[in-house]
Amino acid sequence: MKTRLKELRAARGLTQVELARLAGVRRETIVFLEQGKYNPSLQLAWNIAQVFELGIEEVFILEKPLPDQD
Repeated sequence: MKTRLKELRAARGLTQVELARLAGVRRETIVFLEQGKYNPSLQLAWNIAQVFELGIEEVFILEKPLPDQD
């Protein structure tokens, strides 16, 4: 999963610590998300998207398509 966290954070002038506080997580979680080492829970993705006043899909981008559901 790709993320626009670093870009969005920079645009808002937020540090990783500030974003973590606003999203209710530790700074390390933000670091791992930005590095692509961690996929957020739906709740965390929603919390982060709310900080930026965006939809989840505008912050987190699924890199490979989901399998067809026939």
